[in-house]
Amino acid sequence: MKFKISSEVEYQVHIPSTLILNIHALRTPYQKVLSETLIVNPDIKIEEFTSRSSINRYVRLQINELISFKVSYSAIVDTNFTLLSQHHTNENTPFVPIDGNIIPFLFPSRYCQSDKLQRLAYNQFGGIQNIYSKVLAIADWIFFNIEYLSGSTSSQTSAYDTITERAGVCRDFAHLGIALCRALSIPARYFTCYAFKLFPPDFHACFEAYIGGSWIIFDPTRLAPLNGLVKIASGHDAADAAVASIFGNVSCTSIVVNCDSLEPSFNPFFNNNAELKGLSYQAK
Repeated sequence: MKFKISSEVEYQVHIPSTLILNIHALRTPYQKVLSETLIVNPDIKIEEFTSRSSINRYVRLQINELISFKVSYSAIVDTNFTLLSQHHTNENTPFVPIDGNIIPFLFPSRYCQSDKLQRLAYNQFGGIQNIYSKVLAIADWIFFNIEYLSGSTSSQTSAYDTITERAGVCRDFAHLGIALCRALSIPARYFTCYAFKLFPPDFHACFEAYIGGSWIIFDPTRLAPLNGLVKIASGHDAADAAVASIFGNVSCTSIVVNCDSLEPSFNPFFNNNAELKGLSYQAK
């Protein structure tokens, strides 16, 4: 499935600062970037890089003047997913994988304090034997018990805070899903993306659980079709996959994000009704 994605972000620099952006679509075996452009206006020197611990694509900007500037990114991306029904099962999946690259996603992290949510997780979901069904139940529980409320949280809000306040945005829904999975010994990671026809338009956050040897996507917000996501980054939580990391004093003045399908026959699958609530997508 081919998508045209774009983002336009404007900033005001108050003191000399460094800005690290993470807005490029990932290049993976299941997601091909066919073309892309990045424009900074006015012209500012940029440095593209990846970290040693991930394949996330970053851009570093060193701004020494007190200016306003705009970063525009656009790309054509071809994604490839496997549809999984709500009856997907894999009873023989081990709880703890031996792969050293997966094990770190079992531990608590800054925004996902799974160690503080173990009692809730086991009381609510411990009786579900199938791992895939267990994660589906977590995503459904979050949707029905946490209110999606724009502006209700901040960049400091954690999964534990979200349980207490019972409100949040996509970032908080993802953190809570991750924390509950890890509390049940299911590896889980944070997932940022462009999302087809997301309203209001913005960057989106979901989570992935490692089941049966593959990372499977879940979106507790049910705000975007699962087959309409273009991945930007993944990590332990938002600290690893923030769209922007600012070192200095820079304020964001405008964000415009779009994700449109280039496939005339594209059929978006929302998991927001009885027939589709169990759908997830497995990256090939």
